[in-house]
Amino acid sequence: MPGILALASASATVLAAPPAGLLGYRQLKRAAHAKKLRITTPNGIDEAGPVRIGGIDQWISIRGEDLRNPVILEIHGGPGASNLVFTPRTRAWERHFTLVRWDLRGAAKTFGRTGPDGQGEMSLERLRRDAVEVTEHLRARLGVEKVLLVANSLGSVLGLRLARSHPELYSAYVGTDQNINAGGRERAAYHALVDRLRTAGRRKELAAVTALGPDKSAWSTEQWTTYNKLLVTSDPLTYDTMKTVVIRSLWFSPLHTLRELRTYLKGMTFSERIAPECVTIDEWAEGTAFRVPFFVFQGDRDVLTPPEGARRFFDDVTAPVKEFALIEDASHFASFRHPDRFLDLMLTKVRPAVTGEPAAR
Repeated sequence: MPGILALASASATVLAAPPAGLLGYRQLKRAAHAKKLRITTPNGIDEAGPVRIGGIDQWISIRGEDLRNPVILEIHGGPGASNLVFTPRTRAWERHFTLVRWDLRGAAKTFGRTGPDGQGEMSLERLRRDAVEVTEHLRARLGVEKVLLVANSLGSVLGLRLARSHPELYSAYVGTDQNINAGGRERAAYHALVDRLRTAGRRKELAAVTALGPDKSAWSTEQWTTYNKLLVTSDPLTYDTMKTVVIRSLWFSPLHTLRELRTYLKGMTFSERIAPECVTIDEWAEGTAFRVPFFVFQGDRDVLTPPEGARRFFDDVTAPVKEFALIEDASHFASFRHPDRFLDLMLTKVRPAVTGEPAAR
């Protein structure tokens, strides 16, 4: 399961004792981002705070320039890796959609409310019920019949379950960094990693991966962390994305204090417990029939969730409308590395299917 736990070790060093000069630069960047994020349109919305979901307070952010736009509910990945840090990168999306970012149980600001003892049950089914409650909250708060479901990475496991079982709540499903589990049979990313390490002559790392074996369902949490770190560092594009997109977004987020960033990383570690359950899922057995429009937009060079696996599942999907597209020069986090290209796909492919309006850019 491609939880991006390698970023935790990379970021923790900086967060532990940041130099004074770096703190000053951070403040300047955060101020610039905060100015960029202001929403001043008369029919816009910018609200964030805890909402009682599933018996605990869970953090929900709602932002957009026009409440008449379609509502997107994002399901973030990780596990425990809130998408709220990417808000400055996706500011343009808010001109065309009302964007809802929810910190799932165990993640970021939700985790920070009560810590590990206050998160309650951590299971995929509990997260599904939470998501339905969040959706019902949005329908009432925003006065919409359905919301558009956009899920990335590990969140796409939950996203597929929601899209299958609740067509009455969702106008369409969009998966990016789409994770496809096949009951342990999907091993393309593992074998590709072995090939990269062998080609690069990294014998020590190759021995570590070979010792893990290809059966991911048998791995411990520590072994998952080792695997993910090697995945990230063995591929130049993925490693660059982690540094320039993910870690920079964390460090310069105007929506998070330094303490909240530390909590963010702790929440990721806490949320690792959800990953083993996800590995055992067989998406084909769960079902390939969807009663909502179905889209997958995948990075063409994603080594964590390879596009070939997502494409195989997509080809077997039946849906009222479906489309698959590759985002060029993109690894994992494709929508955040190239937010303009992702928005273009949303406007030309997804929004027309949801609104019935002609494609617009």
